[in-house]
Amino acid sequence: MGSAVPKQFLLLAGKPVLCHTITAFHRFDSAMQLIVVLPKEQIEIWRALCIGHGITLEHTVVAGGAERFHSVREGLMKVKHDGLVAVHDGVRPLVSVELIERCFVAASAHDAAIPVVPIGSSVREVNGDSSHALDRSALRIVQTPQCFAVPLLRRAFELPYDPAFTDEATLVERTGTSIHLVEGEERNLKLTTPEDLRVAKGFLG
Repeated sequence: MGSAVPKQFLLLAGKPVLCHTITAFHRFDSAMQLIVVLPKEQIEIWRALCIGHGITLEHTVVAGGAERFHSVREGLMKVKHDGLVAVHDGVRPLVSVELIERCFVAASAHDAAIPVVPIGSSVREVNGDSSHALDRSALRIVQTPQCFAVPLLRRAFELPYDPAFTDEATLVERTGTSIHLVEGEERNLKLTTPEDLRVAKGFLG
């Protein structure tokens, strides 16, 4: 993002990005347990932002780890039930209630569900100095929330860390569980660049 301020704390429509994200899940289910995982050194900053912006949604804040794997595992330890859990990127603030619902409904039926969207551009696989075209119709871009039965995800996190675990679906697949795909949303952006932030502001009108 090229900003001194962490992406999740940048202002979007007058509020920190992370506020929009947790509000989306609160809209889906006001009784849902919300767990925010942050680098340890950012926790006090987030608490100050909550006070400054009047963010009163009840949520638990947990210090993360070195990699996504370790951070999600820390958050999972705070889950108080054996139902379903969603793991979502804090910098995807435009996730809709409808998408959250689709993911939870699919996870209820299949134990593991993730949203995906088609690839709109041509893609090539690079191998050294050579490359070849891939059939983009067989490929999908993965989004979050990634939803799982809590006992399944806990069992998956008993595996030793592997850098190949780029998301929770990759980890859960290692247990032999199939991942059910759900239709994602183009507007469910992961804010990575200044352009992404401008697009998100446009979506919010």
